[in-house]
Amino acid sequence: MMQVVKSDWSRISVMGLLARPPPAVAFLSPLKRNARPAAMAGAPSACSSSPPAGRKLPVLLFDIMDTVVRDPFYEDVPAFFRMPMKELLEQKHPTSWMDFEKGLIDEVELARRFFKDGRPIDLEGLKDCMRRGYSYIDGIEDLLRSLKSGSYEMHAFTNYPIWYSMIEEKLKISTYLSWTFCSCTTGKRKPAAEFYMEASRHLRVDPACCIFIDDRMGNVEAAINAGMKGVLFRDAASLRQDLSLLGVRAELFGGDGVEDDEPVHVERPHGIEQP
Repeated sequence: MMQVVKSDWSRISVMGLLARPPPAVAFLSPLKRNARPAAMAGAPSACSSSPPAGRKLPVLLFDIMDTVVRDPFYEDVPAFFRMPMKELLEQKHPTSWMDFEKGLIDEVELARRFFKDGRPIDLEGLKDCMRRGYSYIDGIEDLLRSLKSGSYEMHAFTNYPIWYSMIEEKLKISTYLSWTFCSCTTGKRKPAAEFYMEASRHLRVDPACCIFIDDRMGNVEAAINAGMKGVLFRDAASLRQDLSLLGVRAELFGGDGVEDDEPVHVERPHGIEQP
């Protein structure tokens, strides 16, 4: 069986203004064309590392925006600027957000360069808009809690600027995972191959001992090409099932401590997204 991932919209990189066609791709390993179940892919090699005492493998690497945390950019930011998304994309500076994500500029410079014409923006108002919009994706906090209770090692692996500190302040993501791999501190962005290899070196594990979870196909494929296992995020219930098929067990308990019924998968529409 092959899992085919479809999209209702063209995948447009919002902040970077990068366009990509709608993915309709059999989610297979680029290395060997073996079918993978349930939106998973990866090199067939098993994790061969011998973990030190107290360390549990595999290591889980989570994208953050629209995988763990709702991204406010899609709806909240156009409303803040009082313009439709299409107009915002046309008027935004083409590289300022990516430079901010890589730590090349600070937020003051971002504000100065946010629009191509250099018009001033209300930086503090924009930050407040983002803060208000941050929230956990439905069901994901329960899953993270279950994984933590199972002693799985989890790290953020995200393209995001220093504003990740605002997410942490509001949602306390570090309760479950470490903010280890952020583009603003590494100077690298997904899907650059070196970003994935740097993560493996930093963690001192074989890439095959890492499971990478992201809502963007291109980022997952890059992880697979680096030797990791990859899971395309759709929703929390599906992710729980996909991880189980990779041997990662998370008890099926919700936040009220009552065992859940069989998870129901709701296809998450894909539209414009932040790189």
